Amino acid sequence: MASNEVLLAFVQAATQGSFSAAARKLGKSQSTISAAVASLEIDLDVQLFDRSSRKPGLTPAGQVLLRRAEEILAATSRLELAASQLSQGIEARLTVALSDTYQSDRFESCLNAFEQRYPELELECLIAECDDLVDLVQSGRAQIAFAEKQADYPADLEHQTMAERGEVSLFVSSQHPLARLDRVDQQALGQHRELRLATVLNPYDSRPQGRVWSAPSYLMLMEMAQGGFGWAPLPRWLVENFGAGRLQELKVRGWPRPVLVDALWSRLQPPGPAGSWFLQRMLG
Repeated sequence: MASNEVLLAFVQAATQGSFSAAARKLGKSQSTISAAVASLEIDLDVQLFDRSSRKPGLTPAGQVLLRRAEEILAATSRLELAASQLSQGIEARLTVALSDTYQSDRFESCLNAFEQRYPELELECLIAECDDLVDLVQSGRAQIAFAEKQADYPADLEHQTMAERGEVSLFVSSQHPLARLDRVDQQALGQHRELRLATVLNPYDSRPQGRVWSAPSYLMLMEMAQGGFGWAPLPRWLVENFGAGRLQELKVRGWPRPVLVDALWSRLQPPGPAGSWFLQRMLG
């Protein structure tokens, strides 16, 4: 049976688009990734990549086996998570990173139970968004993250969607000119400054730049909006708890938007016993 390392090399090579990109992602040499994929092809007696061009692509067989490899890695990750719960050693510290889009009574309940079960264990909570949350888990800085759901994730991360949903809507200061309009369209929005979320890891995106201010956290965007500097997409719960009376929700077609949140953890460095317990309780 192929090892996790070999399967992960295959999955990363396929999802990253090249052996060199997979090597950078996994912190390995390109020759190590190439050798792992070649070894897997020999073991399976199937050609996974078409190497006739400069940039190797998956063969039809490789596309089928990619899905199977991802399923095996996911099953192995869950097996390791369960085994971690049964091990004797308890980690010295657990770091959990959260998006401001996630707000749940379950989290507070989990903290109360965690304090009773692991009273001596250090718990660290970080706030970040999007790519920054993914990077925190990949780098080992955080063992668990709760992030706004993305279309896809790196192959070394496991994820599961939470039951709770949030909402993000557009808000401005109650003194802002847009606050006087019954309904707001894109043209009206375009006449005023946008307050945009921009992560630390990837501060810029492909959208046109203009009258834009950005920040890596929704809380900072909310403070900018309260100051009357522009309009911002903000989690509704955040405004209700900390911005009530100073911000007004805009009536814009397509808003508010529902937000799904995923729990993230590493397949390469799965959470220890305390982290596994925390994760399983959060996932319910």
